[in-house]
Amino acid sequence: MVLRLPRPHHVDAWAALAGLLGGLLLWGLGLGVRPADEPTVLLENRWFPLLPLLVTAGCELLRRSAPRTALLVGTLALAADTLTQGSIAVIAMYTDLMYAAVLYGPPGTARFLPRFTGLLSIAGALVPYAVWRMPEALLIGVAVGALAFTPASTGLIVRNHRDAAEAARLRAEQTALLAEMDRTQAVTAERARMARELHDLVANHLSAIAIHSTAALSLDDPGTSKEALTVIRENSVQGLSEMRRLIGILREGSGDREPAATPTLDGLGTLVRNARANGLDVTLDAVYDSVPAPVELAAYRIVQESLTNALKHAAPGRVTVWLRERDDSLELRVSSPCGGRDAPRVPGSGAGLVGMRERVALLHGTFGAGPEDAPDPADGTLWVVRARLPLTDVAQGETR
Repeated sequence: MVLRLPRPHHVDAWAALAGLLGGLLLWGLGLGVRPADEPTVLLENRWFPLLPLLVTAGCELLRRSAPRTALLVGTLALAADTLTQGSIAVIAMYTDLMYAAVLYGPPGTARFLPRFTGLLSIAGALVPYAVWRMPEALLIGVAVGALAFTPASTGLIVRNHRDAAEAARLRAEQTALLAEMDRTQAVTAERARMARELHDLVANHLSAIAIHSTAALSLDDPGTSKEALTVIRENSVQGLSEMRRLIGILREGSGDREPAATPTLDGLGTLVRNARANGLDVTLDAVYDSVPAPVELAAYRIVQESLTNALKHAAPGRVTVWLRERDDSLELRVSSPCGGRDAPRVPGSGAGLVGMRERVALLHGTFGAGPEDAPDPADGTLWVVRARLPLTDVAQGETR
């Protein structure tokens, strides 16, 4: 198995090269920390100082990829360097190894080294002074502090600033991500709102136009054709008016025009009359007093879509719209004859039921639609749309 050392960072390589060349220059000039003939120089061989220099320069290559290993080996090299004349380059590179061990090392190492070197600096000042009783002994602690505690503390400060900047960057990215998610959800909700509104505005009138135009084309009766064309014209005019209202909603706040009024429950009578004009036998039984605007709009649209579906799919017979205001909710039911028709008078997409269910869900109500047995067996099966819309805790921002 071949052990592959990590490739050093280019900055570390330049630092190692600079330290090595600087140390060689000082060695070649005979410059060291102490004079060569000082008694504290135990190893006087001229070539021996190069070994700690080479080892420390090699440790610089590992200052980022293996900071603890580099500091440990560098400490041994510094200890060996103290036995020689000493090299300023070795001392400078060692302070950088201490700094790098705190900056790039594990969190435990970053917390331990400043504390340890701080205690070591204090001990290095007090213990020699207590033994020798000389003020000069305090300089040992100062030297230890400059050699170890100062770079370790500097590394800790830089690391804390770097971690704080990284945390701020992550928070900014998270905030931007959440903002983008909110924007996407808002766009999706707005598109769904406009899809419901467009469907409810146009489907009723276009269904009536399609049915009566089919009748006008299939029956060779001038009276029937004239009646059908009259209904077609009325639905065309009403549809155009509704489309203009929808455009007004889209332009709200643009300054082009005043926001258009939204439908209310008071418009159910007109809605039922239009349905009768389109050929439905509709009865309205509505009792209500004061209903929040979002609930009014949702109930109006559900009744409108139910009448449209009855026009397209229901068998001949009576369509009943029933609405009651309770203490905490508005309940409505629209029933129409089910069955008896081989195919719908106008093809449907199923979007109407989806839109009604979405409107009820936005108000945290309940919705159901499906066939039910009529109270009178003679009436057969009814298609019933039921909805319960809460009147309390209505969302203030309910879409129209």
